[in-house]
Amino acid sequence: MKELAVFVLGILTALAGAYAYQHHYHAAASSGPLAHVRNEFGFTVQAPYAVTAPLFGPDGERAWAGKDWDPHFLYPQPTQDIQGAVFTVRHGHRHSYWVNTFFDMDARHFQYVYFIPEAMVVLIDVRFSEIDPANTKVNVAYERTALSPEANDRVRKMGKLDRENGKEWETAINNYLTKPAAR
Repeated sequence: MKELAVFVLGILTALAGAYAYQHHYHAAASSGPLAHVRNEFGFTVQAPYAVTAPLFGPDGERAWAGKDWDPHFLYPQPTQDIQGAVFTVRHGHRHSYWVNTFFDMDARHFQYVYFIPEAMVVLIDVRFSEIDPANTKVNVAYERTALSPEANDRVRKMGKLDRENGKEWETAINNYLTKPAAR
């Protein structure tokens, strides 16, 4: 399982790197560098870690993330939130290709890499800490890198939105957790 994740991540990295190099090499002289943004946010979930953490797996996120979050698992089958999971998510007329590169409940650390062809590569790092037995602090970091100069504006705009996601995620998750069937 871990070998599959490393293999898929290697393929995604190689594809993204080759694409970025090809487009950067041909466009850099006239268009400037490719955009890279890093943003972080944090928030508190009003639930213990054991309840909070599963909500950050790709399948578990369906409970609170809204209708646009609909991952289609390629691996594993049946669907399961595990390290090495590979899935796709639709973004308008495009698809992103995701790998769950780190999913360690004991370490309280999850990480994802996704790739949108001809647009960007994204690293998402999620870390948890216990505030008290009933509340969990969640810290999320996004790193986005454009794969072409045409994607620079989109990367910057998405980076700005990333900074603002904390309050929205906190509200959505805590609202979900107040529903009787949630716990």
